[in-house]
Amino acid sequence: MKSIRLYLLLALLATITLVNFVSLLHGYQSSMQKAQNLFDSRLESTAILIASANSRQVGQETVTNQQTPYTFFQIIDDNGQLLTRSENAPDKVLGVLDEGFHIINFGSYRWRNYVYRDTVLQRWVVVAERIDIRYMLAEDVVMESLLPIVMAIPVAALIIWFAVGIGLKPLNAFASQLSERKADDLRPIELDRVPKELTTVVNNTNSLLLRLAEAFDREQRFSADAAHELRTPVSVLKVHLHNLRARLGNDDEDIILLRDGVERMGHLIEQILALYRTSPDQAAVKFESVDLFKLVQSLIARSYHAFESKQQEIEMDGESHIIEGNVFALETLISNLLNNANKYTPEKGRIHVVVRRHEEGVLLRVEDSGPGIPEEQYQRVFERFYRLHGDQHNSGVIGCGLGLTIVKHIADLHRAHIQLGTSAWGHGLKVDVIFPLRAVNYA
Repeated sequence: MKSIRLYLLLALLATITLVNFVSLLHGYQSSMQKAQNLFDSRLESTAILIASANSRQVGQETVTNQQTPYTFFQIIDDNGQLLTRSENAPDKVLGVLDEGFHIINFGSYRWRNYVYRDTVLQRWVVVAERIDIRYMLAEDVVMESLLPIVMAIPVAALIIWFAVGIGLKPLNAFASQLSERKADDLRPIELDRVPKELTTVVNNTNSLLLRLAEAFDREQRFSADAAHELRTPVSVLKVHLHNLRARLGNDDEDIILLRDGVERMGHLIEQILALYRTSPDQAAVKFESVDLFKLVQSLIARSYHAFESKQQEIEMDGESHIIEGNVFALETLISNLLNNANKYTPEKGRIHVVVRRHEEGVLLRVEDSGPGIPEEQYQRVFERFYRLHGDQHNSGVIGCGLGLTIVKHIADLHRAHIQLGTSAWGHGLKVDVIFPLRAVNYA
């Protein structure tokens, strides 16, 4: 059921049509029977009237002032001798001389005749009328009365359509409020004069919104507080680590393991904070026009020392394209892609970044000459805390398994989609992020 309004309209119309059809069928049959009875009564009265009008008729003659070819009459004596007739009547007696109504055939038509016994003059008066004309006249009368009922069905449909629309206004207002809400707006729904049928839905929805708001608030407070609170001990650990390195030297194995653990912990905390800050309720309210090409340029320049320290060659191609997005979220997405390319590309490796027009919108591509990711792992690398080969990654690079999760999260926030593949060098990873046309303005 795609539309309640359409369903109600069709259901009510079907019911009205069915009831009307049954009543029309019964009315048609009843009206036709009454019309036939009326015609029979008229035929009987006509016979009596003709008998009175021809009371002096004693010899055989033909009446020539017949007004309609659809009726005729005959006057017959007790011997079966035709005394007089209308001009279009047969010149012989048709049927039996038995008082009452009969069906006869004459002139390729069926006729309804009435035989009247004139007891005063001892004769028979036969009056007949074509049956097809009787039915045609009766149907015309009946259809004239039934046609307005049939024509009323479209009018009823129009009335029902508007009536159902008025009845569904509270539901439409309810749906409108929900659809117009921003991602961080979990206030209760407020409607004027809520009908009792909708009261339960509104109350349950408001209760759900309240529970969601409380749950989101607890989750956000936990993530933010945990990350912020952990920053302090990590900073203290880094200070003590620096002092130990000064005392024991940089080549001590325990110092190296401790340094890697502290770096991994610090990286995890920063990624958790980034994930929190790019949640829909935090980012959606801050969308603005962003030049994607210039943003990528600035982030490459900001991180250039990292590429230079590994003697990596990084190249950027493309042109300016304006998209609607959250600047911080986009910076986080691009930084994660650049950091991954930098970390997993070996020394003197190559990195290529592209921002250009795509048939579906705007394409951001980052590809490197590193080890890459097997195709069967393309979907799993977006899972939280998942790392290829686990914690013992072949590259030895420190990570927490949240980088591509955050990239996917931010892409979904901007209604973009991600495609992974092999880079142009035959090895290494290629990441395409395609922002859709509807979210894009062109410079």
